[in-house]
Amino acid sequence: MISLFGAFAFVAVVSAGQCASPKAAVAITCPIVLDGRIPSSATLETFDTSASPFTPDNVKGPQKWSEILKLPKVPASKFDLPGGQAVEVVINDKSLFSPGGGKPQMGFRRAGLIPSKNSGKDASTEGVKTFHWSVRTTDKKLNTSHEYINVWHEKNDYNGNQFSFETGALIGRENATKADDWKFLGRDDKVVFTVAKAAGDWDNFAITLDYTKNTTQIYHSVGSAELKNVTDAFANDNQGGGQMQIGLLKKPTGTTDVVNAGYQESNFEESLIYGGVFVEDSANGCLSK
Repeated sequence: MISLFGAFAFVAVVSAGQCASPKAAVAITCPIVLDGRIPSSATLETFDTSASPFTPDNVKGPQKWSEILKLPKVPASKFDLPGGQAVEVVINDKSLFSPGGGKPQMGFRRAGLIPSKNSGKDASTEGVKTFHWSVRTTDKKLNTSHEYINVWHEKNDYNGNQFSFETGALIGRENATKADDWKFLGRDDKVVFTVAKAAGDWDNFAITLDYTKNTTQIYHSVGSAELKNVTDAFANDNQGGGQMQIGLLKKPTGTTDVVNAGYQESNFEESLIYGGVFVEDSANGCLSK
């Protein structure tokens, strides 16, 4: 389950009711269609079961999620459930995914959580939907000489992503952006927004996909601040259905076959912390800020 990025073009960086879930610390004002927020009652073992907010079987190596994830003690992100928890996604030498139980993807080190009701043809793939998450760094720092995909929405045919949220040096255009920045790429693999990581705080992001108009718009804030649009709505091919993943997909260096070959250092451990993951219905311009 990975999009292979063939295009290496770069465009100028843009500067800068029916909700059944419990009430969040900051009010979510639109109907939730997918909810990846983690309740206070969850344990690591919860992620191995159908009670998890995410699918228990994908996308990871042979380990259980309870052996991959951590529940860190950090301040809540702005859209977390009251008393809810963040989740830390960790990758290491063992993070080798074998699609369909077949040959492992030796080029990647990856672990990606998929919201449990995100079938690829569900309500999050039609109309106008906004995908939300908050992310913060840890002391298990990423090696940003590599390219990392951290949040992405992958088409049902696995042949591309409607959007990718990344960090690190982009393969083939390593000097096009600052390696340590967060960056968004559209369906055509062009960079549409970058921003420096918040130090010791949450970066909050939202991205609206209008499946009817084929447009996309990005929002950002830090800490508890209100989300602000950091791009206008721009043309983007949002067709093809698909699933949202959050976590880490670390690409290798020194190869053109990023799935199966290339360099990955040994004896490493890297992670990111996520909170406030949900998808809302943004019909009629609705947006939780």
